[in-house]
Amino acid sequence: MQISMTAMPRSARGICDNAHMSASSASRRPSADDLLVLLAVGRSGRFVSAAEELGINHTTISRRIAALEQTLGGRVLTRVTGGWELTELGREALAAAEAVEAAVRSLSTEEDGSRVLEGVVRISATDGFSAYIAAPSAARVQRRHPRIAVEIVAATRRASTQRSGLDIEIVVGRPKVHRAEATPLGDYCLGLYGARDYLIEHGIPQGIEELARYPLVYFIDSMLQVDDLDLASSFAPMMRESVSSTNVFVHVEATRAAAGLGLLPCFMADRHADLVRVLPEAVAVRLTYWLVARAETLRRPEVSAVVDALRTTVSEQHDVLLGL
Repeated sequence: MQISMTAMPRSARGICDNAHMSASSASRRPSADDLLVLLAVGRSGRFVSAAEELGINHTTISRRIAALEQTLGGRVLTRVTGGWELTELGREALAAAEAVEAAVRSLSTEEDGSRVLEGVVRISATDGFSAYIAAPSAARVQRRHPRIAVEIVAATRRASTQRSGLDIEIVVGRPKVHRAEATPLGDYCLGLYGARDYLIEHGIPQGIEELARYPLVYFIDSMLQVDDLDLASSFAPMMRESVSSTNVFVHVEATRAAAGLGLLPCFMADRHADLVRVLPEAVAVRLTYWLVARAETLRRPEVSAVVDALRTTVSEQHDVLLGL
């Protein structure tokens, strides 16, 4: 076989050119600013939220993500319902971004030498948890870290599929989550309560079989998204509905107003002297609060501070949560 000698230099030049291009591409380093943009998008799952956090516009976010992908030679984000998720390459880049962020933050310290924590942490939790656990926990964080702002979104629902715009979710019952960590936070109990005057007029039930003559104050059955809460009232299927609502504070106030017997969180009902718990041995529904967050979100120091505060408050309120 004959080999064209004239072709060799052209091929050699092509090899050299390709080698030069590969070396050039390999020598490029991702911009620290681009990495920090990816960090903001990866944590919130939304360009708009990242833009608000960083004080830049949506177009700049898109441009920096595109520049980072060109530098790394692949996609770092993939479009999902309601936002964006990190790709495998994106998660690798995020680790580098966290190192950049940690280096920048290390330059800011308190007078005692500790790190200054700042940023916004958004929590989604049930109504009762938001008021009596999340709110005091947020205040605890604020006293220690004044530059951390905590936003609390009250909602009784399943864990979100994408968690766009949320750092921490508190849900009832073990959640099925994708690309997130779910850990039990603590237990609480539901009990059956009646207003003192209501019970004087209608009598106190002496057993489960007597509950058929009492109306129940609880969630709207057709709108309840949480399986564990849906099953909670199965102890007395014969009870007819009275006042129902998607908000547990409405349950408490309707029960206090003599609308019937309310199936209420003990840590909320026991705060009211005019509410009396009935059949405490027969009706004690124990449920678990779960904390859900992305792994990359939990590594943020300000999020860790909020999680620690939540755990501390739940621990302090252990007996109150269980209605002991």
